[in-house]
Amino acid sequence: MNNIVRERKLSHVVFEDAELDHLRSLAKQYPTIEAAVSRQAMLNAEMSLPKGMSHAFSDIHGEIKKLRHVINNASGRIRPLVESLFKETLSSEEINTLLQMIYYPQESLAYLQTSLEGKSQRLAFAKKIIQQQLLLLRALGKHYPLSKLIDAIPKAYRDPLMELLFAKSLHRDEDYINAIFDTFMQSGKLLEIIRLLSRAVRNFSVDELIIAGDLGDRGPRVDKVVEYLMHQPTVSITWGNHDVSWMGACLGHEGLIAVVLRISLRYGQIAQLEEGYGIPLDALEELANATYGDDPLTRFIPKYGNFDDPKRVARMQKAIAVIQLKLEGQIVQRNPQYNMDDRNLLHKLNVEQGTVELDGTVYDLLDNYFPTIDMNDPYALSAAEQACMDQLRQLFMESAQLWRHMSYLFQQGDMYIKRDNHLIFHGCIPVEEDGSFQSFTIDGEAYKGEALFDVFESAMLRAWRKRDPKALDLVWYLWTGPLSPLFGKDKMATFESYFIAEKSTHKEAKNPYYKLIHEASFCQHIFTEFGVDPELGLLVNGHVPVNIEKGESPIKNSGAAVTIDGAFSEAYGDKGYTLVLDADKTSIASLHHFESIEEAITNGADIIPELVDIKVFPKPRKVGDTRRGKVKQREVDTLARLILAYEENVFAEGNRERRTETY
Repeated sequence: MNNIVRERKLSHVVFEDAELDHLRSLAKQYPTIEAAVSRQAMLNAEMSLPKGMSHAFSDIHGEIKKLRHVINNASGRIRPLVESLFKETLSSEEINTLLQMIYYPQESLAYLQTSLEGKSQRLAFAKKIIQQQLLLLRALGKHYPLSKLIDAIPKAYRDPLMELLFAKSLHRDEDYINAIFDTFMQSGKLLEIIRLLSRAVRNFSVDELIIAGDLGDRGPRVDKVVEYLMHQPTVSITWGNHDVSWMGACLGHEGLIAVVLRISLRYGQIAQLEEGYGIPLDALEELANATYGDDPLTRFIPKYGNFDDPKRVARMQKAIAVIQLKLEGQIVQRNPQYNMDDRNLLHKLNVEQGTVELDGTVYDLLDNYFPTIDMNDPYALSAAEQACMDQLRQLFMESAQLWRHMSYLFQQGDMYIKRDNHLIFHGCIPVEEDGSFQSFTIDGEAYKGEALFDVFESAMLRAWRKRDPKALDLVWYLWTGPLSPLFGKDKMATFESYFIAEKSTHKEAKNPYYKLIHEASFCQHIFTEFGVDPELGLLVNGHVPVNIEKGESPIKNSGAAVTIDGAFSEAYGDKGYTLVLDADKTSIASLHHFESIEEAITNGADIIPELVDIKVFPKPRKVGDTRRGKVKQREVDTLARLILAYEENVFAEGNRERRTETY
């Protein structure tokens, strides 16, 4: 029999097979009506609370020092809360001490140890800080169910800390409280508890961190950036083109290995490779010394870093740059559907005359030493280059730490995400000048708009899970292709910036998207395509730094789009933005330079952002209005069906199933 329906005739209640299977599983978790009603009550109560605060920022580019501070101070949110709670009871110096303990507990405690003489001073200090931390948790907890507040308390010390948290409400006397603190002191656990509570306060201050791409490159340590994010409770990532270059390199794509190496060497960031990921550059250095030992290398001196021998790094950079240009030529040749033949320039070199032809114009070369290029087959690697790449590929694929970090990016990342009518992605939505969606062909089928994002995401996951060569080439295309939503420019002028003096050849024309987002009608067109409310929607992208010095604003003229790449990294400008998605409004916070942890501890250095409102809502949004709220509402509805099944005796309470007859 097909489509069998199980039902009880009482009250004409019908339960289909698929629903019964689901309810049977749910009944194991909620075996009684009381258990199901209790869960319903808590879900309904949580949906009535104001939605939690989300913070979105982009283009970290390896700037771990600043990222750590912006996360630790919740983009400036913690300071005003502390000042509001303790303005009547703490001096400004004491407020700074508390903030330092929250931001950097381990370093702050080490700094203060010498000034705390004897057990009594250490006990008094720790008692004061812990009680202040618990007050902060209570203040933050009003936005969450009690169960979440309890979960935020360090599990190992939960019972005594919960007693301290509610000591005033329960009218506990001083002897009771002191007994807890004295025990912690005698066991040497006070400082550990301060550190754990600091983390709890930080974690509780922001509901979700959203990173709109480009975690690494240019700045010092992509490895430390990813590691720090992995220790945060709720992180969502939209991939940027620099992220996919590292992800593809981890999977052994030679073209992307060359990209990652070249950029690391260009910006002098070798430590992230050798120390962070255990990838030594010996093979590349051997090739570079043998090939470019007498080359003046004027175009390849690293932009940053203090090196005893900058030419050592320059030699390696040139060696891998030439390899990259060759490998990219091979990728373009085997993928004619990419329509990127214009980027293959090595066969247009005239080495004898020191020129290259570009778009019909002949330019003089700034560097004319190409000993490994065979003009009969300019895109072929020499035997020495191929041997070097074989060794480097093995090192990238065998790095356990690189695999761990890139797996995290694959698992946490998406091409785009939607949060409360905010459409968030790294680069752009490729469009023509008239605003119509540009299409890109994959396996003979054209994709555009939302479908283009989805097919690229499928390719990313196929590359990760199956190492599919075609999918891996698409990962490379996401790095640099003109119709890549993560790149959004007509070309990446790597060759031109190294070898041609004429600045006009270095120009990378941006997709029309970046001009059209100033128009409200265009933004509404995008919202409709991606299923976002056109009246409430906000486009959020990074990738293209806002040029504040030239009078640019992150908020576009349409009022429906914002760019949050504010040059976060020192290599770009050392500013940055955080988009703050709060219950009653969406704001943008302007960040600035952060000197160091030492300055934060000794002199109270902090990033105190300036906030500008983008959208203010007529009434605060509740959890029930969010994506997470819709999931909770479905659970409430399912529990209602389970309760009905109990009431109609389809299931017996206590996990014992009654008869279910087939009609």
